[in-house]
Amino acid sequence: MKPGDHPEFFRLPPPPGRSRESTIVLDRQGRFWHDGELVTHTGMARAFASWIDVHPDDGRFILQNGYDWSYFEVEDVPYFVTGIAVRDGGVTLSLSDGSEELLAPESVSVGDSDAVYLRVKNGRFEARLTPAAQTALAPILHAGEDGEPELWVAGRRHRIGPRKRVSSTH
Repeated sequence: MKPGDHPEFFRLPPPPGRSRESTIVLDRQGRFWHDGELVTHTGMARAFASWIDVHPDDGRFILQNGYDWSYFEVEDVPYFVTGIAVRDGGVTLSLSDGSEELLAPESVSVGDSDAVYLRVKNGRFEARLTPAAQTALAPILHAGEDGEPELWVAGRRHRIGPRKRVSSTH
């Protein structure tokens, strides 16, 4: 049994001399920073991306690997869509943590500067499309009858509304 399996894992005190607060930041471009320095090691950045979670008590973003956890700062969203594959049956998203999942087209919205956002991880988290991923939406992006943008996925139209910020941290 690893520590993360313990029912009080997220309530356990930090190791002696340590804090649950960290200086790790995920910036608006999807880059991790630690102590003000860009994390350049690809494996470490990928590990951080795969450890993203939300603390069950206070809703703050944490990095947790099943053995320990710490809070970290997210400037915009915790996940980024780095690639999109449009297929007959739907749209597959490649996420910043290395995982893939199907697009939930009803969750797509547009934010400031025309950035495209959507929900991932069974709706638990918000993600933003990178510019390359946003461009890959072009084949299924159309203007609706009223001129507003729509996605056409698997023969259905899905209106793209304005981004609504949730009041919680995620």
